[in-house]
Order: sequence, then structure tokens, then C-alpha cells
Amino acid sequence: MNNISVQDVKGVGPKLAETLKKIGIHTVEDLLYYFPNRYDHYEQKPLHELIHNEKVTIVGEVIHDPTVQFYQRKKSRMIVSLRVDGAVVKGVLFNRAFAKKHFIPGEEVSVNGKWDQHRLQITIDNYKMGTIDGSSPITPIYSSKGDIKNAQFQKITENALSSFRDQVTEIIPTSYLVNYKLPNRTDALENIHFPSSFQQLKHAKRRFIYEELLLFQIKMQLYRKRNREATEGNAKEISMKKVKQLMEQFPFTLTSAQKKSLAEIFKDLQSPYRMNRLLQGDVGSGKTAVAVISLYGVVTTGEQVALMVPTEILAEQHEESLKQLLPVDVKVQRLTGSIKGKKRKETLTEIENGSCDVVIGTHALIQDDVNFHNLGYVIIDEQHRFGVQQRNTLREKGILADILFMTATPIPRTLSITAFGDMDVSKIDEMPKGRKPVETYWVKHNMFERTVNFVYKEIKKGSQAYIICPLIEESDKLDIQNALDLYHQLQEILKGKATVGLMHGRLTTEEKEQVMNDFAENKVQILVSTTVVEVGVNVPNATVMMIQDADRFGLSQLHQLRGRVGRSDKQSYCILVADPKGETGKERMRIMTETTDGFVLAERDLELRGPGDIFGVKQSGLPEFKLADLVHDYRALETARDDAVDIVENELWKASEFQALIKYLLSKIEIDQQLLN
Repeated sequence: MNNISVQDVKGVGPKLAETLKKIGIHTVEDLLYYFPNRYDHYEQKPLHELIHNEKVTIVGEVIHDPTVQFYQRKKSRMIVSLRVDGAVVKGVLFNRAFAKKHFIPGEEVSVNGKWDQHRLQITIDNYKMGTIDGSSPITPIYSSKGDIKNAQFQKITENALSSFRDQVTEIIPTSYLVNYKLPNRTDALENIHFPSSFQQLKHAKRRFIYEELLLFQIKMQLYRKRNREATEGNAKEISMKKVKQLMEQFPFTLTSAQKKSLAEIFKDLQSPYRMNRLLQGDVGSGKTAVAVISLYGVVTTGEQVALMVPTEILAEQHEESLKQLLPVDVKVQRLTGSIKGKKRKETLTEIENGSCDVVIGTHALIQDDVNFHNLGYVIIDEQHRFGVQQRNTLREKGILADILFMTATPIPRTLSITAFGDMDVSKIDEMPKGRKPVETYWVKHNMFERTVNFVYKEIKKGSQAYIICPLIEESDKLDIQNALDLYHQLQEILKGKATVGLMHGRLTTEEKEQVMNDFAENKVQILVSTTVVEVGVNVPNATVMMIQDADRFGLSQLHQLRGRVGRSDKQSYCILVADPKGETGKERMRIMTETTDGFVLAERDLELRGPGDIFGVKQSGLPEFKLADLVHDYRALETARDDAVDIVENELWKASEFQALIKYLLSKIEIDQQLLN
């Protein structure tokens, strides 16, 4: 069916075929897999059974002539009153002023749309004159562009099913269909386009959600298999004796979660396969210590290590940490955009001749003139900030280099299975001993003076504070205090009492470094900043994080900011200043005050915002599914992942019942056929 042109469908001529091409429909298969984006169903229920915010059908008598209001240029709002079950219901119809003549006082009308229980109001999507019978069909509604109407779309889909249903190939093995009580592919296609009941529709959707997730997960497992099988002979002879000596000299004891992650990493490094592991840990959980110990293990083999971070400030901080924690005979160099001239040449020479053991840098590490002597291990910090292409470029600089990706953004299980399904995942979900949880409070803007007084009290104890603002410059559209205003305001209030610094994205690299150094050395007690301090900045003396207009940030971002404090044994505080208007904003504030567990917050953030917003869609590598929803379909996702691992690891694809599935998958992805021999 993938080779049959859509023009072979009855009712599709050259002109319609061109319109269909614009929405990605070229073949019969494309057409059948272009699922309705919603369904209309006129099923009348009594008012007391209607559910708030759901799609409903109401039949009522028009009480009097509708009123039409025009606003902005061509927009309109029509309001009609209907008598329903002895009550008066208000119907609102947008941008269809012509419909006024259809609503005649005294006549019955059936309206379909979103129900507002509190206002006894329905926002009308569709209407028809007269009452409806009980056997109203479920009507598929397709999202389409151009001249094609919904009825026409329905008709050509019906024709395609009628003519080509015998050519629909089942790709899921019968045993899986039976186990999960899923309909076959032909029935599922008919029932997703033209269901005779919502039960049929539900089962058809279940089948295609599982199919989508299974195909994706098999693809991920095949990539994983390819990466492993392409890198045999990569085992490292690590001196665990030296590693143990280093750990004994650490000024702190590792948590059991850190030890578990290290054991998983060392097992990978000592295996013949290239490591492709994600280390995720909450802010302050001690990922850096795990990275330092593992990279020292590789240094003991005589191979080089590259540590790639997103910002220059973070590169400097990692350089300091490594020099403090590693033995003095380990040569650590930093390579960032600000290192130029003679110093850069010297560093490049040391990297190339192998006299430098560890190189820390930003994306400057992947420039063409950087050549490693024998790069054996790459650690990428805050990995989702680098594009896939950048990660691959660095990977290819080392011959069979092992790779560890690290992130302080706790990733919900469903997303880690999906976005990082071709990786192994280690998780640090335990905080170091002696750390006190950050106390979090939500206050309104009218409490500004009290919060500033609280900050000053902490400063008098010898501590420091961050105050975060969402914007740098004034904006008429957003009623928020910007960083510059707040900086000047605080300078005035705390004159002679505390030094206030200012940090934002428009400062030069040198200016940012100067401000951060002054803050780190306590020359500046209060740092007013935009979110450039979000990742990795470490000033243990800071105990207060005050976030202005906190409702404008997502939960993960708020949690990252909160993680800048609470980095010593002092009690730390996070103050969220916000007057959220909507329920989502209020819910975010409540959740932040209730938990400091980043993984719990990430799950809630996923529910509130969706997966694309957490990572930023372009960088995320998240697939776009037709039906599957990563939040609601997590059980199906886990089932599909387990099945995919079973199919690939145990080579089940060699069985005859898997041939259609593998053939279909190979037609959709570029992967070496040899993997399946």
C-alpha cells in the first residue's frame, strides 16, 4: 500500500492529489494512517448528567432572537438563549454571524460543543435544526488544509478502505494481539475512521498507540545493538586500586546511589562495548563526584578524557573542582572560546601530544583544530543543551570513546525511556548526608518589603542571596519588574548595608565572569540575575534564592534555580514571589512548596506542560506520535519497551511471525540489514 498512489483511490483526481500532498498524503497508506483529530457525536443527555469542560450535545427551544456583537475587525460573537429541561442555557457561537437567521424563536435546535457547568453555557461548535434520534453516528473530523472539506475526506477514506482493505498487512504478531486483546490492523483502521461505538474507537486507538510505541522502541533497541556491536574490543584496564585510593581521600562519603551509579559506569568502561550511558541526578546529588572518580579511572589507563559543558562559567568551576579532587600528577586543561592566542596553541599541542590528561571545555572542544592523542572517554554535562549533531561530532573525535551524558534535569521515566531509549540510564536519587532540604515559601508581590528584610537578616548572618528576574528590559506586554529596576531599587534600600551585583545575558563573557567571581568571593552579597545562573553555578555560602514572577517559569526550571542554594550544611530558603492568575500557575507554586524531590516535580511538570516544553522541542529528540501520549500512555510505553528489548536481545525477529513487523520497520528507518542476519 505504501507504493500505491493516492490517485488510485476513487474520487481523488490530480487537483485533489496536489491538495493532499500538502498535508503529507502521497500514498494509500498515508491516507489510511491520516487519523481523525476528533469525533463529533450528537448524543443527548439531561443537563444534570453533563460534565464540566467536556464536549456535549444539548437540544433546546430558541427563546428569542440571538444577539451578535462584532469586535476587532471581522470577529463576531453570537449569543442565543435556549430553554432546556426547564432551565435557560446560553449558547455562544464565534465568527459565524450568518447563523443568526437559522436560530428562530420557538423552534427546536440541537447544538454540540464545550459545556461550562458553572455558567450554564455551551460554546457551540456545530448545530442542526430540530431534534436528534438516539442512533446518532460518530462522525470523524479531519484536520486538513486547502479546499478539501470534511465530508470529502470521509468519502475518499471510505473508498480507500473499501478498495484496498485486502492489501492491509498485519505487522503485529498474533500472540501479541491475543495477549493484549488488540484488534487486527484492518479492523482497527476501519474502527478508527468509522467507529460504530466509542468502545470500538477505544480499542482501535489502543492498538495503534501500542503499534507506534513498539515500532519506535524496536528502532531504539536496534540502534543500541548497532552501537554495541560496532565497538567490540573497547574494554579498559582500569586500576581500581588507584580509584579506591582516590575515593578514600575525598572529603565526604559517597551515598549508596552514587556508589551504585559508579559500579554501573565502571562495568561499562571495563566491558568490550562502547558505553552510551545517561547519568541523571537531582541538583546537588553529587554527579560531579561520580564523574571525577570515573574519569580518573580512565586516566589510569593512559587514555585522555574530555568533559564538555554548556557554559564558560561551568567549565571554570569544573576545572577548579577537578584540580582539588584529582591527584597532582593528573594534567587538567581548560579549552573555551575565551582562551586565545599563545595559550590556546599550547593547550592544543598538549591535547594532541597526549601530555594533557583531562580537557574541560564548551563546544570549543568540537572545533576542527582540536585533535586528541588518544581520547577514550567523553563526559557531556547537561546533555540536552547540546544538539544531537554536536554530541556525535565529539563522539567521533575519539576512537571508540566511551560516552557518559549527565543531566541535572530530573527526567520522568516515560521521557527517559523515549528520548534516551538507546542508552543505559543511571539515576542518583539520594542527597548527600548533612544537607538540609531547602525550605520553600510562596509569597505575593505585596510582601516585597518583608522578603527583602528576610534576605537582609540572612546576609547579616554572613550568607548571600540570589534574586532572579525573568526579563532584562521593560516590556509593555508583561507587567513584571525587570532586573535593572530591581537592581537599582535594592541598591537604594540596602545602601551601606550590602553590595548588590547584576548579571544578565547582555553582559560580555568577561563581565559575567567578573560578577560571578565577586559573588563567589562574597564581595557581592546579593546577586540580581536573569536565569544565566540556572545550571551548575556553585556558591555554597548562598542560602536564599528569591524568584520574582515565579509563575512564569516551569517547575523544572524553578527546581534548577532552587538547587543553587542548599549546597552547604546551613539552612537555605527559596522564596517564590508570584500572583498567578490561572490555575496552572497556582498549582506550580503549590507543588514547589510541597516537595523538593526533582523526580516528583518532573513528573508533575510533564503532566502540566507536556514533553516538548521540558526539553525544548528542537533539541529533545522526542518523536512525534500520531496517537501516543507520553504522559497518559506510559503503561503502553513500558510494555512496548519491554517487548522491544525481548525481540531484539533474544533475536525473536528471526521467527516467521515477526517478518512483517521487521520488514515494515526497515522500510521506515535507515539501519543496517546485517543487524538482522
